Amino acid sequence: MASSKNTTVAALEAADAQGSKDCVVITPPGEAIDEAACSKWARSAVTGATSIFIGSTRDHFKGRQVVTLHYEAYETMALKEMQKLCNQIREQWPVEKVCVIHATGEVPVGEVSVLIAVSSPHRRDAIRACEYCIDELKRKVPIWKKEIYAEGDGTWKANCPGCTHDAPQAPTEAPDTYAHDRSQGHGHAHS
Repeated sequence: MASSKNTTVAALEAADAQGSKDCVVITPPGEAIDEAACSKWARSAVTGATSIFIGSTRDHFKGRQVVTLHYEAYETMALKEMQKLCNQIREQWPVEKVCVIHATGEVPVGEVSVLIAVSSPHRRDAIRACEYCIDELKRKVPIWKKEIYAEGDGTWKANCPGCTHDAPQAPTEAPDTYAHDRSQGHGHAHS
């Protein structure tokens, strides 16, 4: 029996077939992000620069050993917000292609959880657009992570460093029981 095509590769091929210069993907649980395919897709003959951000699971957080991360997404809203980011990037910088991919499910230490690739004729635009994209993705896109520690416990966290009050609230239970209501506070304090 033949295995199905990687979701990332299928989405990149679909974007090409539709003539789209944006590709946004939430991968299914357990599926790796194809870094090489994203990088290759973003480049073209008219681009002189491709900026790539790769976020991966680190093995520690605030002195605690992290063994894995678990991501959940409000997928329909996440994809809409990711496409909005692509549109906002195009309003601010002369970019060629934008690829935004986020994993869901378990992402072990060292593995990729998010990849952003932005190509442009010039490096400065690609770099600035890529930085803007990851910052805004973490502020606005309804994706949550649970850090699982060596001791067996874990903590759900919203993707919102520097946070704004319109960021999605981090769930206290598994996200399938969480009401995805952006009008609530964001559920944690900053020191």
